[in-house]
Amino acid sequence: MAITQAADGRQLEYLVSGPAVGRALLFHVGTPNAARLFRAVTGPASALGLRVISYSRPGYGQSSAKPGRTVADCVPDVRAVLNAAGVQEFHTLGWSGGGPHALACAALLPDRCLGAATLAGVAPYPAAGIDFLDGMDESNVAEFTAAFEGTEALTTFLEPMTAVFGGATGDSVVEGMSGLLSSVDREALTGEFADDMAAALRGAVAAGIAGWRDDDLAFVEDWGFALSDIPVPVSVWQGRKDRMVPFAHGQWLAARIPGAEAHLFATEGHLSLVSQLGMILENLVAPRR
Repeated sequence: MAITQAADGRQLEYLVSGPAVGRALLFHVGTPNAARLFRAVTGPASALGLRVISYSRPGYGQSSAKPGRTVADCVPDVRAVLNAAGVQEFHTLGWSGGGPHALACAALLPDRCLGAATLAGVAPYPAAGIDFLDGMDESNVAEFTAAFEGTEALTTFLEPMTAVFGGATGDSVVEGMSGLLSSVDREALTGEFADDMAAALRGAVAAGIAGWRDDDLAFVEDWGFALSDIPVPVSVWQGRKDRMVPFAHGQWLAARIPGAEAHLFATEGHLSLVSQLGMILENLVAPRR
């Protein structure tokens, strides 16, 4: 784990793993998550010779909070982290709540971002033509309903979660996520995957719920960029068995990002889709004509 400074002086926590040289993959973690070793990503990335760089968004882990941030505000932080890691060009992968942030890099850092992939990424709110909440587990519906109401309501809703996730273990994380897990996701959340998820959740709430709260608020406000302005290749990966980010979100994103490749799976969920990461990363870094 390393620390660098954002352009405005805030502290940013980041992690680099894999080969010391070679192509770089910027991995945007989900919500709530902090930058921790995530072997489901680093394993297939290393097989492709990729360095994996992840960072904790403001308010997560040791990264200073930035209340009122937008999705687009991640871009100066990404630039600071990449510079600290000695990386110029990169591909980016965003999982779940990391999806919008990967798309922000694709839209606003086209001189450095070679391509982006979203894995169970959330759509903007409102997303014309879909019901944003339809298909979500009731706990996610309650969370986003609180986000719609604003900072105070969301803070009140999330604060009890520090006790739930602050002591998360590989064995307890399934119970902590309970109704959010479809059957395929429950089957996937075992072993080192569950251990790594628990570590990321503990890091996410180590300093409280500021990172989680500010992620949610950013999702339901203007993201600060237009999807139609993304000039680099994008692939969208989504599973129909996802109870956290509904299948319709992936369909919506794929239909509105210029030239996006849609990879929509009938039998995968939010977590089980991670089993496809070898193929996802190979597709992401493949040369485009």
